[in-house]
Parts: sequence; structure tokens; C-alpha cells
Amino acid sequence: MTVKFIGYIGFNNESELHGPRQLRPLDKDYVEAAAKAQEEGGFDRVLIPFGSNSPESQIVAAHAAAITTKLGFLIAHRPGFTQPTVAARQLATLDQLSGGRVAVHIITGGADEEMAKDGDVSNKAQRYARTDEYLKVLRQEWTAEKPFDHDGDFYRIRGGYAAVKPQNLPVFFGGSSPEAIDVAGRHADVYALWGETQELVRESVSAIRASAARYGRNPGFSLSLRPIIADTEEAAWKRADEIVEIVREIRSKAGLQTEGHAPPHAGAQRLLKTAAAGYRADTRLWTGLAAVAGAQGNSTGLVGTPEQVADAFLDYYDLGIDHFLIRGFDPLGDAIQYGRELLPLVRERVARRDEERQARKAVA
Repeated sequence: MTVKFIGYIGFNNESELHGPRQLRPLDKDYVEAAAKAQEEGGFDRVLIPFGSNSPESQIVAAHAAAITTKLGFLIAHRPGFTQPTVAARQLATLDQLSGGRVAVHIITGGADEEMAKDGDVSNKAQRYARTDEYLKVLRQEWTAEKPFDHDGDFYRIRGGYAAVKPQNLPVFFGGSSPEAIDVAGRHADVYALWGETQELVRESVSAIRASAARYGRNPGFSLSLRPIIADTEEAAWKRADEIVEIVREIRSKAGLQTEGHAPPHAGAQRLLKTAAAGYRADTRLWTGLAAVAGAQGNSTGLVGTPEQVADAFLDYYDLGIDHFLIRGFDPLGDAIQYGRELLPLVRERVARRDEERQARKAVA
């Protein structure tokens, strides 16, 4: 089993350590620098995020693809705002133009207020039912060799057919609710998890595998984390502590919560429970940011020296994780550091582990 690293291209070089809107909403120079740095650093893909007030992810991905040659792109995409047949052709076109470098990360949608900004007033159950049908049509558009009809609760299609097909376009999918797990089992090529404890990751991997097995599928797994590495373990944890205090101060000044969070997402609720159990878990897992910021997105990390963090990645690899989505708090600088100091160590460890497994099989 190989391991793949997914980096991140936001739309400017900001993170939680910046106050509200200090930088340009879309910084072309940053997008280009981040794409080139992560390609040179050995990342396999980069995530291009989606938000109701953000630049359009597919257009940003198209620009980044035009200035790179090997880097893949994981494009966050929310069903419900584009017809699935149209989205299928858009993604397939970009996949062809980029030489087969596109994957899509399906974001069903979480908070009702976020969805309402784009005019969607559906509830959670409706959104997952729509996503299920959306993905069925999306794949049919990609694979159909002749025109097809579709009659569903959300889409009615007559003579659907795409002349342009993707080379190999993986579907990533996340979500912790029962509805999400069922949809993931049906459709996900890679299931995306937040950075939780090894025990919780083991449980999630088992649940998704069981769901996928009902449909004859065997997905990969991605884990999202925010590594904090330094020359010494003490320095790394000091940096983690500083990040928590900076974010706490920024949120307090902006009138935002720093405790007592009640997020609507099942995944965020799970992360907050982990954070409530302790600032550290499994030796390296850091939950401080998740506790302060309400577990909004990718908000847990692995802390230590590059060697220590690489060992922690290997522990997750042993649980079945074959993709790691990582980003830092100095987005461009941290991506460069990861490429130089972290990715090679993890790949070396994974290669050794795979050799050990092959040797044991040969003996058996």
C-alpha cells in the first residue's frame, strides 16, 4: 500500500493566525507559489477548498494546473448548485486538460446558514439524499457509452451523455453521520476523516469498510492533520501552545466563542469530545485549536520533531490510512518545510513497513 500526501492551496497565505480579512480574498501570486512549492516538495495533490463566500475552486484549480506538470488537484465541490451532468463535464474537461490530475471532494454541506448563503434551504437528510443521487448521475455521465435517462427525486434527465470522459477521477467523501457513512459506502473512492485518536480512526475505518462492503467496494482513507514540527519536541509543543493563545486572542477580540461550542456537524462534535478529554492524545495528537475554535474543519495536529511526527503518521498508516491531507499555520512556509523535512521520512517508514509485511507473507 502506497501513501499519498495532499497539501492545500487556499486563496491567500492566511490561516487562523490572521485576524478577519487581513489579506486579499484571492492572491494570484500566492496560488502560483503554493502550487509550485508543493509540486517541488513532493505532494501528490492539493485540496482547493469550497465556501459560500470564497473564490470558485474549479477556476483556481485550472489556473494552478496550467503552471504545474505533476501536481494533482482535489477540488472541493458541493452538490445542489450545478446540475450533475454539467459538473461531470466540467470536471472531466479539467481532468483531460490537466493530463488526468483531477479528483473531486464532495462536500454535502453542513450548517444551514452556510447553505442559505447560496440559496439552499434543504435540511440535512434532504442534502444527503440529493448527494447520493447526484453522485449516481455524475458517474453515469462519466461512464455511459450511449445516452441515458434518469428519473429521481431531485434530477430528471433525458438523453444524458458526455463526449468528454475523465482519465481516472477519484471521488473523495467525508462525513460522520449515519447518512454520510451510507453515501460514502456507495460512492467514495477515498473516505476523508478528521484527525482523531487512533482508536476513533480505527472505528471509522471499520464502519466505512463495512458500509462499502455492502456495495462491493473497497475505498481508501484520508486523514486530515495540521503538523507542527521543530528541531526539538519542546520547541514544537511551545509553538502549539502559542498558536492556541494567538487564536484565542483573535477570536475574543472579534467577539467569537472560545469555549462552549455546539457545532451542527457530527464530525466536529466528535472532535470536540476528543478535545474535552485532553489537550494531548496518543502522545502526538494535539487538540488545543479544536477546543478553542470549535473544531471547525481540519483543526487537530501532530506535534514533535519531524522524526516523531513521521512515526505518528506510520501508526495511522497501520490502521489503513493511505492518504494524509496536511496543512500548516504559515501555509506556504509550512508546506515547504513539510516537503523538505517530513514527507521523505514518512515515505521511508512506509516503504520499510511494506517490506516487513511482504517478508512476513513470504515466510507464511
